Amino acid sequence: MNTSTLATPAVPVCHVVKGKVVTGAAHEFGSPQARFATPALDLNDLVWTRREPGPAFGTPLAEIIDVLVATGERLKRDPDGLLAEALDFSVRTSPLPRDVLERSYAGLGRAFDKRGLLFQVEQELGGADVLDGWRLIDNTPSGRTHRMRAFPPRLIHVIAGNAPGVAAMSVVRGALTKGVHLIKLPSNDLFTATAILRTMAAVAPGHPLVRSFSAAYWRGGDAQVESLLFRPQFFDKVVAWGGESTIRSVKQYIGPGFELVAFDPKTSISLIGREAFASDAALAEVAERAATDATIMNQQACASSRVQFVEGSVEEVDRYCALLQARLGVQRETCSALGSPLPAELRDEIDGLRGMEPHYRVWGGYEGRGLVIRSEEQVDFHPDGRVVNVVPVASLASAVGCANVATQTVGVYPPKRKAELRDALAAAGVQRIVELGKAVAFEAGISHDGFLPLSRFVRWVNDEG
Repeated sequence: MNTSTLATPAVPVCHVVKGKVVTGAAHEFGSPQARFATPALDLNDLVWTRREPGPAFGTPLAEIIDVLVATGERLKRDPDGLLAEALDFSVRTSPLPRDVLERSYAGLGRAFDKRGLLFQVEQELGGADVLDGWRLIDNTPSGRTHRMRAFPPRLIHVIAGNAPGVAAMSVVRGALTKGVHLIKLPSNDLFTATAILRTMAAVAPGHPLVRSFSAAYWRGGDAQVESLLFRPQFFDKVVAWGGESTIRSVKQYIGPGFELVAFDPKTSISLIGREAFASDAALAEVAERAATDATIMNQQACASSRVQFVEGSVEEVDRYCALLQARLGVQRETCSALGSPLPAELRDEIDGLRGMEPHYRVWGGYEGRGLVIRSEEQVDFHPDGRVVNVVPVASLASAVGCANVATQTVGVYPPKRKAELRDALAAAGVQRIVELGKAVAFEAGISHDGFLPLSRFVRWVNDEG
């Protein structure tokens, strides 16, 4: 028998339904080399009736934060081995290598820091009073007095699987808004969300917050599931992360009473001023910073820089490109030293550019250690797999025109030049402007993709007069 043709055993995926673990292998998904099995779906168990409030609707925010903080501490210790198990299973199904997953899992507890939780509530909602009760609104132009509440929502979360932190962020935001939440597990991160919810259940068995969450897998776009769940009688909104196909699939269900909160697909760029060429040491530092931004989650994160615009001559920019390529194959907290080999279609695109000097020049190979393409204008394909497109420009202001509404993060060097560019970048559609090398340093509590998530998640209700 030719054992090389045998499929690998299916990885077992559990569901969490209102705080309780559900196991089984009723369905199998994935490729022969990365198969996984999931329990049967009981759609009735995945919804909460509107005839009564959700379990945590009346729970004080201070108590919820205590549970979250304790969950974060337990995640750091992992006494039950839930994260360790999730890591072992994820290695078999995730496109990310084990060392990146290990470091990501080790940092999950940071999302549950008390100061950060309080900061989110204060910055995005103005304080806990509007979650715990009805905020008094007086001194109105009409002289009337009103009360307003950020009422707990009923949400479906279609989360992305390109970074384990997305699951932690979704649980935290859902908990802070006190609502009921169904998390659709992504096929490239089937285990992080359930490990977090199981840890929360171990911290506070049967707590209203624990009973407010479910997490399950179904194939994205499955109309037999989504046409029944994505309804206003069950949920207020769907919070959707992911690519264009995911967002378009979800949009077909949007209508009166059922809204979309979209973390749209995004790409990111870098703007590097001529100050980078002030000295060899400065150029080496800039190359390191830019490589750090380009390799976040092995370039799978929205904040990963894919196109970099550099002020300078072609000769200067070529010096930079060589240094940048050498730093792309370095292990960092959010990336491995070696990524996956480039797919054939991307290699074909790049092969077509080799030998077309001086219009194009390529540094690096296809083995996954990083590749840089210098071109007079942006290439017409999507740089991926540690591929960075570097474009020389006469001024950073001229590069602003290449940003658009799909541009999430722009890293700028030197940092002092952000001030001269930020208004034009914002007008072009950019949501986030950072110091070069700091694209991964996302701060929960300030705007994300152009809006304040907690404010969008809740339902704002008025008691007027």
